[in-house]
Amino acid sequence: MSNVLGQASTAAEREVEEHLRSVPEWGGLGVEYAPVIGGLQNSNWRVTVPGDHRSYFLKVPGAGTDAFIDRGVANVAAKRAGDLGISPRVAHFDGASGAEVCEFLEGYRACTNGDMKEWAITEDVLRLYDAFHGTEPLPVTKTMFDLIDEHLAQGAELGAQLPPFASVLLREYGIVKEVLQASGLDLVPCHNDPMPGNFLISEHGPMKLVDFEFASNNERAYDLALILAEFFYDEPTAMACIEAAYGSTNWKVVSRVQLCRFLADVKWGLWGCVNHQLNTSWDFDYHKYGVWKLLRARGQMADPRWSQWLQAV
Repeated sequence: MSNVLGQASTAAEREVEEHLRSVPEWGGLGVEYAPVIGGLQNSNWRVTVPGDHRSYFLKVPGAGTDAFIDRGVANVAAKRAGDLGISPRVAHFDGASGAEVCEFLEGYRACTNGDMKEWAITEDVLRLYDAFHGTEPLPVTKTMFDLIDEHLAQGAELGAQLPPFASVLLREYGIVKEVLQASGLDLVPCHNDPMPGNFLISEHGPMKLVDFEFASNNERAYDLALILAEFFYDEPTAMACIEAAYGSTNWKVVSRVQLCRFLADVKWGLWGCVNHQLNTSWDFDYHKYGVWKLLRARGQMADPRWSQWLQAV
């Protein structure tokens, strides 16, 4: 059910109206808005404007998310992706609040893990990432090591609870960090968050990439490793993805991606444990999610090829 600007009856609706009033072009118009289901931390809204044939999507940042997200960098990344045609175009951005308005994609839906079982869908995902990797460098470089170290510092400050085996993971993390840094990093603009819902598909248009909140210049192999981890790909599919992305499955490339897959789960595992301390009102068990990710990273380093991967990069 839609509200017209000025009809807010809840705190969330009043916040939305405050953001809508900040868009200069919409001043004095009977703008309508309605909630969009989805999103773990932000609130999302569909906006319609009298006399405009397009609809818009408003993202309002959730409380506590600034601990992880540079909204200015996210907006730069979103604008570049929109200009490239791989993402909805940004219509308005409020630098003070981080609220962002972009075009609403009619007829599109978010992907699920089930969609990612189709190789054609996976190819589209890889195509979008390859296009984004080819854009100009972003204003911020945040490697997977920066991200992990940031979460470790946040966790220590907030008293985040880590599972007993975390000490083993962090010891091995130090080794992986040393090995990959010595090899040199292949830094490109990275999306850094390939959850299935960030890929939108339609029967009438190409796949689109959304949500650049974690974007930064980062290691190319890490962005691919995130895809392999997030979509639960088995080894044959992972090898097919590596070949599609790099044109080769030589042992050095495979080893690099596999080590980054370990780092991906360490990063998001720590993120989950830290988020649990930041806001207990979110309707999601962040601690359970975080421990599961860390446990999966533990399984990755238990692979009998682990030492060979470390030596190969």
